[in-house]
Amino acid sequence: MTDDSPRRRSGGRAGRQAARLHAHVETQPFLTRTLAPFEVLDEEGLAQIEHNADTILEEVGVEFRGDPAALTLLADAGADVTGERVRFQRGMCRQIVQASAPREFTQYARNPERNVRIGGMNTVFAPNYGSPFVRDLDNGRRYGTIRDFENFVKLTYASPHLHHSGGTICEPVDLPVNKRHFDMVYAHMRWSDKPFMGSVTAPSRAQDTVDMARVLFGADYLEDHPVIISLINANSPLVWDSIMLGAARNYALANQATILTPFILAGAMSPVTAAAVCAQTLAESLAGMTFVQLVRPGAPVVLGSFASSISMQSGAPTFGTPEPALVLYAMAALARRLGVPFRSGGNLCASKVADAQAAYESAATFQPTILAGVNFVLHAAGWLEGGLAIGYEKFILDADQCGMAAVFHKGIDMSENGQALDAIRDNGPGQHFLGTAHTLANFESAFYRSEIADNNSYEQWLEDGSLDAPQRANVIWKRMLAEYEAPPIDEGTDEALRAFIAERKASFADSDV
Repeated sequence: MTDDSPRRRSGGRAGRQAARLHAHVETQPFLTRTLAPFEVLDEEGLAQIEHNADTILEEVGVEFRGDPAALTLLADAGADVTGERVRFQRGMCRQIVQASAPREFTQYARNPERNVRIGGMNTVFAPNYGSPFVRDLDNGRRYGTIRDFENFVKLTYASPHLHHSGGTICEPVDLPVNKRHFDMVYAHMRWSDKPFMGSVTAPSRAQDTVDMARVLFGADYLEDHPVIISLINANSPLVWDSIMLGAARNYALANQATILTPFILAGAMSPVTAAAVCAQTLAESLAGMTFVQLVRPGAPVVLGSFASSISMQSGAPTFGTPEPALVLYAMAALARRLGVPFRSGGNLCASKVADAQAAYESAATFQPTILAGVNFVLHAAGWLEGGLAIGYEKFILDADQCGMAAVFHKGIDMSENGQALDAIRDNGPGQHFLGTAHTLANFESAFYRSEIADNNSYEQWLEDGSLDAPQRANVIWKRMLAEYEAPPIDEGTDEALRAFIAERKASFADSDV
């Protein structure tokens, strides 16, 4: 056999692929930043936005629709309630939130090593949320199924770069709408031991999530241990509806965390300008957090912001543009001033596939996410098509970027090893450092090694199959699922969870709403 035989070449190719796929990665339960957050507004600008938000709350107000109990609660606290419109005296919401909402909190996982700290200088990456469609190179775009959902839970669990199992990673449309939350929450509980998000599509589904968590963790454990965090979206502009209020109430009563998030497409759901988006976002989220604190003082809350620009020609959402990045930076600073954790960001794009547009739009969203100091990052991996789809290959590409962010978060190493003066002294002028003791001691951990990027020569790239990044990602996610091993769970607890689900499902008929 000659040295250039196909078998010899394929052996080298396989070896290089194995080295890339199985590169050692340090696993962290969450990230703790050493870098100061980047600021785009000074004290005067931030104070002006806070003043404007109070003006909106005082003069315009926020509607709390379909929930008379919420209106009574707010009126008893001193708000001016007319019909479903609630107006708050200047500073009232801020005072209530600051009086009891924690600055940061721990969300507990069933594996204590996976607990995450939300707030402060910490960053938690969670995957995509809410997409009805999935995409991969083999089958293209299609509706999501419960198998896809379980696959993404397993991929998230297996990824060292994602800290949180997330929530509705994709919609399993093959299951009844009114019962699929059982299967989704169970998937998070069974196929991962990372922390997870709860259902919010109906107050009863939020309660089901709480009840399942009590089975998993113990009935009394939730009283002083937040084990669920859930996304509560405002119906912008300036509306909180009964579904979201009911879900938020049920989680707050159980002392579980909620993310109060206005979803704003600027120009459609708010004025087009960044300052106006910030003021409206702050007003809506303050109103929501005030409600939660009145339901149960001290229940963990997160100030959420999801702001996007739109095409003024078509009305379609756009991503990776500079204006939402400015909003993100400003809202992160406003959350810090308020004293609550902040959620925003992710790897967002409008592209339909994992192409160059997806890469640069995602990077233009993700970089501000990191520099602004976002505490809880939803949509960190998988987002495509403005959120309508989650891509298997995009998931892997995004997770790799999260791994790079983990290194960047650490900042510059100023230890003796980081300064490396002895290495410079010993080596002297004109001598390379490739064989020095310092290089040999640090070569495995000195630089981030991407699982995706191909940095070999053109000839090696040809020999390895001329694969582009999505094709390499396709190999990786399939390998991760093939090698997946479920985390252990107590058999009695698992049996109790499945029995609870079976009993609840049998208690009402299937429905598409």
